[in-house]
Amino acid sequence: MIEVQQLVKRYGDFTALHGISFSVPKGQIVGLLGPNGAGKSTTMKILSAFMPASSGKVTVAGFDVFDDSMEVKRRVGYLPENPPLYLEMGVREYIDYVGELKKIESTKRASRTDFVLTRCGLTGVSNRIIGTLSKGYRQRVGIAQALVHDPEVVILDEPTVGLDPVQIVEIRNLIKGLSSSHTVILSTHILPEVTMTCDRVLLINRGHVLSDGPVSDFTHKSGETLEQAYIRIVAGDLTPASV
Repeated sequence: MIEVQQLVKRYGDFTALHGISFSVPKGQIVGLLGPNGAGKSTTMKILSAFMPASSGKVTVAGFDVFDDSMEVKRRVGYLPENPPLYLEMGVREYIDYVGELKKIESTKRASRTDFVLTRCGLTGVSNRIIGTLSKGYRQRVGIAQALVHDPEVVILDEPTVGLDPVQIVEIRNLIKGLSSSHTVILSTHILPEVTMTCDRVLLINRGHVLSDGPVSDFTHKSGETLEQAYIRIVAGDLTPASV
């Protein structure tokens, strides 16, 4: 479903991604786990055709992110770290509006809006103004706008940042339920978000993928568990130069 080969991104003299490569099959939930500045958000923006890369090759659902960016955008639902919400709009009004932007046929838009409102637990607040909602509900609205056009791939950047413990559990359960009909990539710097939500984890730091493996049976090449390896990354002991 997703193929990334030797992806490089430079900002002037600074290199954010140093030729990373990975692939994601259909129906898998993959977590990009790394500290702030690791390159997670840059990777997400390139995968969603929001930002160009400096070099490398990326395909989503068989379409090249660079040559067929519009086709990729039709197949990707993207939730950036700060959801793109219009706070003065009602929840249903906003989701319908996003559906229109995504070119969903008018005859199908109402039913699709109803579906994602139900899927994201928003039916009870569908007539509320977004600006009056809690952060947890706003995050649900952000996920709903990413799902409204029924994309094959859903990309979520730090989907639980700033939420309280109850809201975090609710969003985790929502994300886990997406794999039945979507391929999901999420980024986070919080270890439990990966262990509680994802099938697979890519440890990323300083623009390099340091390790890649299943969450349930993860062993770093050094023999360390996921927790041990990530603690060393946060402490600055596990870097690209040390692996």
